[in-house]
Amino acid sequence: MRKTAAAGLTVGLIAALGFAMPASASTANAQLSVLHGIPDTPVDVWVNGALQLDDFAPGDLAGPLDLPAGTYAVAITAPDAADASAPILAADLPLTAGGNFTAVAYLSEAGEPSVKMFTNDNAATAAGEGRLTVRHVAAAPAVDVLAGGAAVVEGLANPNEATLNLPAGTVEATVALAGTTEPVLGPAPVEVKEGVLTIVYAWGSAADGNLAIAAQEVTGLHSSPDGVPSGSAGYLAQQDATTATFAIGGALALAVAAGALITVRRRASAQR
Repeated sequence: MRKTAAAGLTVGLIAALGFAMPASASTANAQLSVLHGIPDTPVDVWVNGALQLDDFAPGDLAGPLDLPAGTYAVAITAPDAADASAPILAADLPLTAGGNFTAVAYLSEAGEPSVKMFTNDNAATAAGEGRLTVRHVAAAPAVDVLAGGAAVVEGLANPNEATLNLPAGTVEATVALAGTTEPVLGPAPVEVKEGVLTIVYAWGSAADGNLAIAAQEVTGLHSSPDGVPSGSAGYLAQQDATTATFAIGGALALAVAAGALITVRRRASAQR
């Protein structure tokens, strides 16, 4: 492999994308995170024909990148591919100014590799409330999300999402097959923070026994009118779905400062 972790993608990455990175987020820009939700398949990620993430591992969540609005050609290839000419997956991602997005490589319910871009709801929340979004990107049937034993989201199918505005606090959440209460993931505490969008992804394959959770936060939903909501990424692999727990927090973040972009990977769970 060219390297075991993506690090120090600075001036070369910026030049490859063909734009200059601002020191802070701009309302004319969009924010993009990338989640790798295909088990057992390290990949390279190319943007506009240039390598951006090398040996991107399953469960890794990178971002957010602060990008000028526009359409970006994203290709996902096998590790160490010479170029992006033979992608496993490819998609054109249209990013609108002021938007916050997450592109997800995932398995369809039938287990086929797929890619989808989600729009993260960064609208302001009410005082004392946070927002929780659950995304089903696992090779598994439709699921219910239960809190306190009662279904709060019903029949969530791959690759859909459900969003709830909730009072700030901790929710004990369980994921079960639709119409049942037997956990396939959880129960686990999910912290709903005031003014924060918490996104929980169920990914992996039920048939292969590798269902897992990834978590992402988009902050600043109570920011000033001139502020731009940002995102933070978190990851916790859950190989044993019957005893799985997860912590919302930063496990892989992409930081932009003074024209430098550094990707840091952590392969264990982290609590913010």
